[in-house]
Amino acid sequence: MMFFATFVQPMWKRGSIEAMGTFAMVFVGCGSVALEHSPLKISLAFGTIVALVIIVIGRWSGAHINPAVSIAFYYRGDLSSQDTVAHVIGQLFGGLLAGFALAGAGPTVRNTSWINLIGIEIFITFALMASILLIIRKTDRWIPIAIVVGSSVAVLAFLFGAYTGASMNPARTFGPNLISGDGALIPVYFVSTTIGALLAVRVERIIQTVSE
Repeated sequence: MMFFATFVQPMWKRGSIEAMGTFAMVFVGCGSVALEHSPLKISLAFGTIVALVIIVIGRWSGAHINPAVSIAFYYRGDLSSQDTVAHVIGQLFGGLLAGFALAGAGPTVRNTSWINLIGIEIFITFALMASILLIIRKTDRWIPIAIVVGSSVAVLAFLFGAYTGASMNPARTFGPNLISGDGALIPVYFVSTTIGALLAVRVERIIQTVSE
């Protein structure tokens, strides 16, 4: 009973919070895709909901709402293995619930070659994670963090959405694509986005080493 109170409860509380935040992000963002809004409106929808979620839940879980980001923070040493597992499971569950709520609408769609898809998703997730690392090194206030990260999501989604859907987030792809029956894309997006986020942490370490 002590183990449950000490480890399991806080762990799954964080996971539940991440699930709620990820649900909101996927539901609003993919909902805008399902409504066939313009690329600009879709990008703004994703960026705005990401910013709002960060402001609302950031103080409790960090508001990663992205398995690639949580795995990168684990690699960076900022997240325990237990919390990483809780975050990723919560995020995927939240994405799945949103996929159910949208009846699979707004899945990530590939409109380029596999090589281009992998390269683009690695690059844009690298850029997203780099923006996160940059802002958290300068401040721990949630509003500026939300503005920077939300803006990064919006800009990257607008520039690359037409080619890969600009996922940058395995949970964003997981729910809608699984429910829509296009689950074959999920492993590719999961691996490529995670590589991109990990590369950002690796580059940060190299820069720190060189500057010392």
